[in-house]
Formats: sequence, C-alpha cells, structure tokens
Amino acid sequence: MQRTRQSLWRMILRSYRSVDYVRWLTLGILVGIFSGIAAVIFFACIEFLKTFFLHSLAGLSLPTLSGEEVFHLPLGAYRPWLVPVFTTLTGLVTGLLVSRFIPDTMDSGTDGTDAMIKSFHHQEGTLRPAVPLIKGATSVLTIASGGSAGREGPISQIGAGIGSFIANKLKLSVKERRIMLLAGAAGGLGAIFRAPLGGAITAVEVIYREDFETEAILPSALSSVVAYTIFGFVYGTKPMFGIPAFHFSDARELIFYALLALFCTATGWFYIKTFRFLKFSVFSKIREKAGITMCMTMGGLCMGLLGLAVPQVLTGGYGWLEEAILGNLPLALMLGIIVAKTIATSITLGSGMSGGMFAPALFVGGISGGVVGKIANTYFPDIVTQPGGYVLVGMAAFFACVAHAPIGPLLMVCELTQGYGLLAPLMLASALCLVMGRKLFLYDNQVDNKFESPAHIKDATINILEQLKVRDFFRPGRVTTLEEGTSLKALVDIIAGTNEFCFPVKNEAGELTGILTIQDVREVLFEDALYDIILVKELARKPAVLYPDEDLYQALLSFVDTDLVQLPVVEHEKGHKVIGMVNREDVFKAYSHTIRKLEEE
Repeated sequence: MQRTRQSLWRMILRSYRSVDYVRWLTLGILVGIFSGIAAVIFFACIEFLKTFFLHSLAGLSLPTLSGEEVFHLPLGAYRPWLVPVFTTLTGLVTGLLVSRFIPDTMDSGTDGTDAMIKSFHHQEGTLRPAVPLIKGATSVLTIASGGSAGREGPISQIGAGIGSFIANKLKLSVKERRIMLLAGAAGGLGAIFRAPLGGAITAVEVIYREDFETEAILPSALSSVVAYTIFGFVYGTKPMFGIPAFHFSDARELIFYALLALFCTATGWFYIKTFRFLKFSVFSKIREKAGITMCMTMGGLCMGLLGLAVPQVLTGGYGWLEEAILGNLPLALMLGIIVAKTIATSITLGSGMSGGMFAPALFVGGISGGVVGKIANTYFPDIVTQPGGYVLVGMAAFFACVAHAPIGPLLMVCELTQGYGLLAPLMLASALCLVMGRKLFLYDNQVDNKFESPAHIKDATINILEQLKVRDFFRPGRVTTLEEGTSLKALVDIIAGTNEFCFPVKNEAGELTGILTIQDVREVLFEDALYDIILVKELARKPAVLYPDEDLYQALLSFVDTDLVQLPVVEHEKGHKVIGMVNREDVFKAYSHTIRKLEEE
C-alpha cells in the first residue's frame, strides 16, 4: 500500500512538472483558496465597520444591496456630523501608515488595480507583502468611514499580492510569477463580485487597452471559481442585486442604447478629467508643500463634508444603484449624483486615500444609464418598457469607455442578472463606448498590447531555444564528481586525468553543495605548500544545475548568470543524481542547427 502511494505521488509530481495544464490547475486552485479566504475576511471587515460607523454611530440609513445584508445592528441617533470626523481620522491614519512604510506607492497609479497592472508590466510581477496588507487595511477604513471608493481595487491588489507571494515561495520564474499575480487578482474579483467568469476575464484584459493575457486565462479562471466558491460558502451565492429579470425584445430600443453609449462617453470624460485635475493640479501640490499625511487628512475632511451634504456619495454606493434599477430615484437626483459621486471619488482617491476606482466607475456608469432609461421611458414608454436595464448596461459600457476592458464587465452584468437577456444592448453599448472613448484612460499603467509591455520584450523576436529541451542536447554519461573533503593535491591529479572544466561537488550525504571550475583553482593550482591545506569545499562556488525537461532558453540564462562553460544535469526525482553535462557551446550549436533547419523548410 505504501509503495502504491509513493508511486501515485511520483506520478502526480511528474505531471505537475512536465504538463503545463496540470501545473496551472494546481497553482490556480492554490491561489484561489487563499484569495477566497482573503475576500471573505476583507468583505466582513468592510461590512461590519461600515454598519457600525455609519448605521449605529452616525445614524444614517443608507440603502443596502439585498444580497449583502450581513450584519444587523440597531440604528443609532442621527449624528451625521460624525461622517467628516470618521473620514478625516481615516485620512490621518492612512497618511501616517503610507508615509512611514510604503511612501513609494504614492506614484503607483490610480488605485490598487492600477498598482497590480504596474507590477505586472514593470516589476516582474512582484508585490511587497506590506503593500497589499497596508492598502487593504486602510481601504477597509476608507470605505467603512464613508469614503467614496470601491472594494474591488483593493481586493484585486490583495489577491495579486497573494499570487506573487506564493510564486516567490515556490521559486517560480518571472513569467510564472506574473501569471500568478493575475490569477490572484482574478480570485479576489470573482469572489467579491460573485461573478467568477467576469472576474477572471477582467483580470486578464484590464492590463491592456487592446489585448488579453491569454496565458493567464486558465489559472485565472480556476482561481476565480475556487475563490467564488469559498466566498459563496460563507455568504451564500445570492446575487448582489435583488432585481427582476430583464429582456431585450424590441429592435427599436437599440437607438436608445446607442444614445446611452454617447452619454456614458460624456460622463466618462467628465469623470476622468475631474479626477486628474483634483489629483495632479490640487492634491499633488498640497502633498509637495504639506506632505503625504496632511494631504490625505485634508482629502478625508473634504470627502466627509461632501458626504454630509450628499449622503448618496458615501462608500461604494451599490445600494443606490439597486434603487435606480428599481426606478426609485428621480431624474434630477440621478443627475446630481453623477456630478457629486465623480467629485467625491476624485477627492478620496486623488488625495491618496486607499480604495478602488472600479466600484465608483460602475456606480457613475449605472446612474448615467439610469438617466437615459428614465428619459426614454418617459417619452417612449411603448418602446422602453424596462428602464432599469439601462442602469446595468450603463455599468458595463462606462467601464469599457474609461478602462478599455469591455468583456469582463459585460460578463459580470450577465452574471449579476443571472441571464443573457441584455446581451445585445450590452455588446452594442460597450463597443460604441470603446470606440468613442479610445483616447480616455483611467489606469495610468495600462499599455496598448503585449508588444508594448516590458513583460513581453522577448516575444518581439522568435525565441527558438524555448522549443528545445535539455534532455535532447545534454551529454549523458559518467561525470567526475568531487567530495567536499578532497584536498588540493588530489584535485590536481583529478584535473590532470580528465578534460572536463566543471566538477559538481557533494557532501558526505551525497547532496550537491557546489560546483568547482578550473578557473576557481587556477591561482592555487601550482602552490605546493597548499596542497594538503586547502579542500575542495573551500574553493567551490554555489551549485547550479539543469533539469532534463527545462528548455534551452532557461539553460542559456543559467549560463549567463553563472558564467560557467558547463552545467550538470540532474534528475527531478533524484535531485542530487548527476546524469550528464551540458556545454555552453551545445546551446549555440542547437540554436544554429534549428535556424538552418527552419530556413530549409
């Protein structure tokens, strides 16, 4: 029985190492588990503190999504003046933490999603653990205290941080770490939105304006599904919005959806221009003169005062979106909310406070759609029979306009409505917004496509070596291996009897502990007085090995990093058994031979 289990375990390990689908299946599930747990904790912290601060202490009765009524606390005495107190203190705490531990993140972009995009393109998929931890904690305070920010940006950054952390612990390559970064972000988005497919697609498309990171789709989908399952196990799988089913049946209505796209493009322009003006022309100057902490404190105070005057702009605002879908908001109020929410979000995030732009963008887009739907239903009730559907279409179309990510939000809306009744108007409005808003961009670190990304520099040329495996080009056979205790005198005799240049070094337990080259012993090779004093372990450098299933591109990088002319090849299952050597010239010959063969074909 034990031998059977060992054989099964070896087979699993072999599949993990040699079959990409099995490898990414395992890694996707792993990062999804931790991203799902993080989403559960993050959501609980936000909802409890938001209910405690705004409902119990400030006495505000804000609408809550029917699918997110988790904590029920008694409504406190009406003290709205506490809101600016909460937001100001949050700005102060956030400023102190950021300036003390992660001041460099002030230039990371728009929000957590933008920071994740920057990490993918410019930081080799690496996120310092302190960044998502501090940003996540301060985002909880920002949203719970009433700041106009979303939870999707922070949870995507937290999930990305988890993916990057796991990749580092498993010593994955830079390319794999970037994919794990996206898989973690997908898990966070899929869970917090309760939309696994939309979350996965959004994560792999939001990093580009005109492209997808196709290699990350499989692990991102698996991560998103696993994280969504864990989140649903705790909070249930009930959709966020408690709304009726929507259907598109009258072709004439497409005219009004086209007008919706035009209006979303206009509000998208206003949204981005307002944010950039307040961030760069107002708060950046305050930060230069007064510092990070004072800048965020002032932002928190301004946000609280605006929330005191217009409570509809507080926190994420999804409850008001549901009210708009159900037709409970008058037209004038929706127009006012678009302007106020844009300013509130620009103050909150433009001052440097933590949170996401994702939710406010969906909010403004949804309310924009509600305005068009309300007007169209008033004058053409026989054509526009379900004005609430315009809110949902506006969410996806607006995000397609400002973030150039049309597919993910479109799928999210379909998942939120649990159907494809609005698919045609969603596709039309998103496509039109994408074209009309092509010069607008919400995320600073987005690039147009893979060819513009530092992550894919090597893809600009044909990398022949990636198609070739070490197993086909190494020189198998007996390799001269040295013991750590071998003296210099014995080493001289060994070198004289072989034509090899590099020698693997093992300890008494048979483990590889280093590698010795002729260059390492050149200075002492003819020092007779040292023959019985110096041992091999004192001359050897750190070990470097190759595996049979590695490609020659990785082998070439190893040669460049170590500056060796030979590298030992070891078995995966027996990591210290040397089965042959690879010469640097073997790599160059393999490349030259393959190029000639391709030219002949």
